[in-house]
Amino acid sequence: MFRNLFLIVLSVISFAAHAEDFHNGYSPDVLGAGYECRYVVHPSGKRCTVVRNRLDESGSRKAMVYVHGYNDYFFQRELGEYANNNGFHFYAVDLHGYGRSLQASEDAFDCRNMEEYFPDLDSVIAIARREGCQEIVLMGHSTGGLIASLFCQANRGTGKVQALVLNSPFLDWNFGGMMEKVLLPSVSGLGALFPRMVANGAGKNVGGYAQSLLKQYHGEWTYNTEWKKPVAHHKRAGWVRAIHHGHKTVQKGCDIDCPILLMSSKRSAEETDEWNDEMSRADVVLDVEEIQKYGAKLGKQVTPVQIDNGLHDLLLSSPSVRSAAYTTIFDWIKQQGL
Repeated sequence: MFRNLFLIVLSVISFAAHAEDFHNGYSPDVLGAGYECRYVVHPSGKRCTVVRNRLDESGSRKAMVYVHGYNDYFFQRELGEYANNNGFHFYAVDLHGYGRSLQASEDAFDCRNMEEYFPDLDSVIAIARREGCQEIVLMGHSTGGLIASLFCQANRGTGKVQALVLNSPFLDWNFGGMMEKVLLPSVSGLGALFPRMVANGAGKNVGGYAQSLLKQYHGEWTYNTEWKKPVAHHKRAGWVRAIHHGHKTVQKGCDIDCPILLMSSKRSAEETDEWNDEMSRADVVLDVEEIQKYGAKLGKQVTPVQIDNGLHDLLLSSPSVRSAAYTTIFDWIKQQGL
């Protein structure tokens, strides 16, 4: 009992430290009707953005909290609507340095340690709880899935999260061979000394994954291309180091104590600048076999699922595919008693 009381007090203190502008109100969000947003400014000066779509006149005490991936932000209205239709208040966070949260002084998407994002997750979860939600389903896509997994590992035993849903989590590089065994560890080592060194320059062409998403190419989505860039952004050695260390943690095995839904596409394909239709039916960003291999090591309660014809972000796939993904997610959540 005293341990639980201590954890509650610690959570309150932590949130107070990380959310100085908590009492400020929400504003209408760029997604339009039903969606509101607010900044949370941390003592470091970094800020994240909480986006919400709450159920009207509902006694529901459960929330889904969504964490986007790298070169990304929350724009999937459909996800929030599915959550609402299944009895969940919905919250998403634009991490600091991303999307709505990006400040002029920041280098977009850059970080030095995956734990830098824990205050962002602490803040949105604390807000959801303050607004009446006692059961939290945390959902992460790609790098957001890596961050969410590390967060749940660090917070095991606290009861902060009741279930974890992973949508193609970034648990390993998709390179193989000498690149992963020699070059990436070397760049990671350099990242400790020269974190701002550019390890991979910006791209010149719109990649196949962006083409599979954007309506102007071969997809069905329209989004802010300043916040989710269609051309690859530069990556610094410090960022490579942060990802590399995050990967080492999950690959040696975790003991996350909440149930985990591990989702990926059924197959991967090569991403090229020149379009081919296979890129609209497969994960062209990550190796799905590695996702399933390392995802199985995250905890004792892992449910692996592969979605046929899924894109890297399963919830941006073709309508029938993402419908299957949504059914899988909410059927699984109900099986967990949430």
